[in-house]
Amino acid sequence: MGIFAVTIGLGHPRGDDLVPVSATVDTGAAHSMMPESLLLQLSMTPLERISYAFADGRMAEYGYGMARFGIDGREWSCPVIFGPDDEYLLGATTLEIFNLTADPAGQRLLPATYRARPI
Repeated sequence: MGIFAVTIGLGHPRGDDLVPVSATVDTGAAHSMMPESLLLQLSMTPLERISYAFADGRMAEYGYGMARFGIDGREWSCPVIFGPDDEYLLGATTLEIFNLTADPAGQRLLPATYRARPI
């Protein structure tokens, strides 16, 4: 599981500007999670509410919708969970949509087609 921070852009799927945020890359999280308060400020509303199970066994219900993510000059609409104010997670679904993989040792994102040279 890769866990490190990267700066990404976040915005309304039909909006203009992306807001820069620092998000923790968490390949163990299926979907990206951003603060509900920030998503509402960007005029986004959840499409539905879904119950989520966490690794520690607890359950919580959050809003679920779409947001526009910007990573390294590229932009795609991706699923997003409307989470607590301190949660800025970049999950596996977003990485897959961008065709990226996490490099925890280098603390960076790489194209999923990247292959390290054998030593």
